[in-house]
Amino acid sequence: MADTAVQTRTGAAPGTAGLPDVLAARLQAISLPKGGFSAAARADALARLTRMGLPGPRDEYWRYTDPRDFNAPVPAPIAIEQNPPVSPLFGDIDRLRLVFVDGVFDAAASDDPVLEGAEISILAQVDQGGDHWAAGLYGRLEAAGQMPVPRPFATLNTLAARDGVLIRVTGKPAKPIHIIHRRASDSADVIWHHVIRMEPGSELTLLETGMTGARSNGVIEAEVARGARLHHISAKRAGHQKLGISHIFARVETEALFKSFTLSVNGTLMRHEGVIDIVGDDAVAHIAGAVLGDGHVGAFHHDDTVFVTHAGERCESRQVFKKVLKNGALGVFQGKILVKPGAQKTDGYQISQALLLDENSQFLAKPELEIYADDVKCSHGSTTGALDENAMFYLRSRGVPRAQATVLLVLSFLADALDEIEDDVLRGQIVDRLENWLTRRASM
Repeated sequence: MADTAVQTRTGAAPGTAGLPDVLAARLQAISLPKGGFSAAARADALARLTRMGLPGPRDEYWRYTDPRDFNAPVPAPIAIEQNPPVSPLFGDIDRLRLVFVDGVFDAAASDDPVLEGAEISILAQVDQGGDHWAAGLYGRLEAAGQMPVPRPFATLNTLAARDGVLIRVTGKPAKPIHIIHRRASDSADVIWHHVIRMEPGSELTLLETGMTGARSNGVIEAEVARGARLHHISAKRAGHQKLGISHIFARVETEALFKSFTLSVNGTLMRHEGVIDIVGDDAVAHIAGAVLGDGHVGAFHHDDTVFVTHAGERCESRQVFKKVLKNGALGVFQGKILVKPGAQKTDGYQISQALLLDENSQFLAKPELEIYADDVKCSHGSTTGALDENAMFYLRSRGVPRAQATVLLVLSFLADALDEIEDDVLRGQIVDRLENWLTRRASM
């Protein structure tokens, strides 16, 4: 198998002289790619990262989440799971599988990356090969997404990622593309970068599952052209000690649709950032997430930070995030809707809700609206509460055991987020997996 994408080495990394100690140490621990069509984007990322530095706990968008473990040169090792699930999620549907082991593409474990209506390349295989359609897109949406809020770990990703999937969709593939992450090293520091170009009128469902290293940093850049439709569903598992940060940057053009749903379960420290730029008229962009956090075996901290910008007319956006927290788990939501001048008839909706299953868990929310147009419909709301005791009494009075009643009420609470998945089969499989997870932990 190929070496892991990020490795520890001694000596100063090129260009680290004069950098702040934290950033210099972080770059010293990374073997940076050289040359290829991505070279210009990586050079730009290094210059931008040098100017902005890595975040600290006093940074506005890191006030609820301490970034020191993401800043550390290397992660602490995490034991490989000895008994992974017998039936992987989405394992019984027809899909094209692309397997990455510790962030490196595994051709032997993957399907042949050929699918009618899509052009699929592997970043590490084509980056040194000259001209490629992704040359003008790699790093571009990430760079644009740095304003008005800097996102240094996404910039670090553009600089350091060695592998990922490049997908150009020209039609409507008959089956989803499924990116599967696996672990082989207990200390892998995984950095992956996917680029997706949806051509006008095309449509794709992109699935992500599996486990990604002791620490991971992922970026998806998705350009959704006129009338195209991209459905993204991520349900990556996290070990109880896992550290992970992921980013999705989407540019949604006229009459296009972009939907992203993320399921997060377990993990010591997890952060998901969504930066959605709606630039065309009559476009739709939805981003949603469901989080199950249990601090029974260790700390749990999950942060969703979302920034949606409306620049087109008659556009719709939805942010729907639900978190279920127990045994001292902590959840964070920071969401913003920015409506630019001229973006009339905007319909922007944002909701973040937490269900606390004990008195030790906590939910921190920072919803924001910034509107510069006068004919819009925008709203946000955030609530935190416990299980509905009236509903619990109703179920118990009809013979439903308390543990089973808790599972039913939690699934009902998560329904709004799960409904953002349009495909009934995919949604049903996720609901089944959630029910199993909740049932195993209902008595803890």
